Amino acid sequence: MGIVDKAKNAAEDAIGKAKEVVGDATDNKDLEAEGKKDQGSAGVKKVGENIKDKLS
Repeated sequence: MGIVDKAKNAAEDAIGKAKEVVGDATDNKDLEAEGKKDQGSAGVKKVGENIKDKLS
């Protein structure tokens, strides 16, 4: 994957972490869950990037 895709995934992870922290601080369970989901999605994409990089 290109550097742009890696940057987008890193940003998605960072946004997810921020949502989780804000959700926890404000007792907003929906926002907290959304943040965890975003982080999970970014993690899956990162694994895919690593596999693709190794195969290239």
